[in-house]
Amino acid sequence: MSTSLITVKDLTMGWGDTVLLENQSFEVSRGEVFAILGASGCGKSTLLRYLTGLDEPLSGTIRIDGVGAPTLEVGRPAYGVMFQSAALFGSMTVGENLALALREWTHLPKDAVSAIVRAKLRLVGLRGTEYLQPSELSGGMKKRAAIARAMALEPELIFLDEPSAGLDPVSAVELDELILTLNEGLGLTVVLVTHELASIFKIATRCILLDRATRSILAGGDPRTLRDSSDIPAVRHFFNRTVPEKTEEDN
Repeated sequence: MSTSLITVKDLTMGWGDTVLLENQSFEVSRGEVFAILGASGCGKSTLLRYLTGLDEPLSGTIRIDGVGAPTLEVGRPAYGVMFQSAALFGSMTVGENLALALREWTHLPKDAVSAIVRAKLRLVGLRGTEYLQPSELSGGMKKRAAIARAMALEPELIFLDEPSAGLDPVSAVELDELILTLNEGLGLTVVLVTHELASIFKIATRCILLDRATRSILAGGDPRTLRDSSDIPAVRHFFNRTVPEKTEEDN
């Protein structure tokens, strides 16, 4: 079995005359926590939309587990997705949110669906919340419920869009711990978009750093190594949150 779960080759992404990334390639290995990083407007969330099949790239190929460009419209999804705002349906209970995918993509009886819902909620620390409305949950609990929903169909891979966004520091740390537990305990492959450096250094196995100016992947690898020893100044500035020194040409 190949160690690569996601293979992106010669990808160009953008819309119309706007190109955010041009002819770039990378791979995501099975069982790693892979972070997509970069400054605002560089295309992090756009890349996630391509990886999850919501949009099609201008050119290039994306393969997940050897299968061609993914789509959410054909066949059972091979992965789960947690959107930035959690995107739980407010008209449904937490349990109904989780059960939706099971009812759509499986023929399991009602009792089995209910048992899976309860098990997934226990897994993310939300035991007994299946009858609550999303409005009754805190921000951190909503993110956990969204992760539980992403895992409803037992995927090998989940995508997380800004999982710590809008959370207080304690909730953000707890969510990091949950992601690590799912990755290490279940062997789950996690691809996330984030700008939280503390989370990146704690949970990410590898990362790529997108750069809009060059329309390229500026660097890739272990984020701690890139922070401490990258030979690219812009990379060191990003990971250390420092401002480049001005030269005489800048004045």
